Amino acid sequence: MFLSVTRYCLHQISLPLIALLMLASAATAQVDTIDQQHVKLNTAYLRPGIRQYLVYFQIPRQPQLLYLSLWVRQIEKTTLHNQPAFRISQQWYSQDSTRYASFTSYNSVKDFSPLYHAAVRGKELTAYNWSATSLSGDTTAGNKAAGFRLDFSQPNYNWHLDIETFEMLPLAAGKTFVIRFYDAGLEPPKYVTYKVTGSEVLQTLDNKNVDCWKLFIEGESPQAGHYEQTFWISKSNHELLKEEDSYGGMFRYKIKLPGFTQELGKRFKTE
Repeated sequence: MFLSVTRYCLHQISLPLIALLMLASAATAQVDTIDQQHVKLNTAYLRPGIRQYLVYFQIPRQPQLLYLSLWVRQIEKTTLHNQPAFRISQQWYSQDSTRYASFTSYNSVKDFSPLYHAAVRGKELTAYNWSATSLSGDTTAGNKAAGFRLDFSQPNYNWHLDIETFEMLPLAAGKTFVIRFYDAGLEPPKYVTYKVTGSEVLQTLDNKNVDCWKLFIEGESPQAGHYEQTFWISKSNHELLKEEDSYGGMFRYKIKLPGFTQELGKRFKTE
């Protein structure tokens, strides 16, 4: 509307009126602040079960090589500290056993507030108790983060569960979200901006067409420089079906695998 007015009638509009129109346009922008004190996540969208993602890296200057891994994420409903909780476990597999990693997270069923997060990479364990006011190292034996503590000025969400978080957003055309995220043990929490840049129909199994929202973020990383990420989330079922990232001269893709994909954990021998 504003562009149409300025294109045909700019010579008839005074500068004060233009300023008012610009302010009105900014006021109607759909920006949602996503945290426990403003717009909350809709946890009804988060369904228990196993999700598996094929994750692969493409380096354009190496046309005969791909780096592949499989991420398994399992969501269960349970309790922690006598309150309903989601237990989300992750296992990251690749062709190199030294790169295997596992993660266990607990979040409130009420609003997805983090309660606990642990990571195992190689032989190193880091485990944290998470509340609305602080993150502190757990007392588990061998925890490398046992002495860690960071106080918060307000609650936040676990950035390591970004896939699950995006599936609970009130996605719609033109929306912008600022989400208060924190990656346990790293830099302090901050608001991160994600924008719905449009929609796209993905073709899945049996030539089925699935209409998806496209959620986008870009920024600067000290390690990789400029980065961009796009997430495709189905409009009907709130499933993250695809992700495409670019940074450091390479691309990373995540593709959600169909439900009939073999559950690897049942066949591994842990003895």
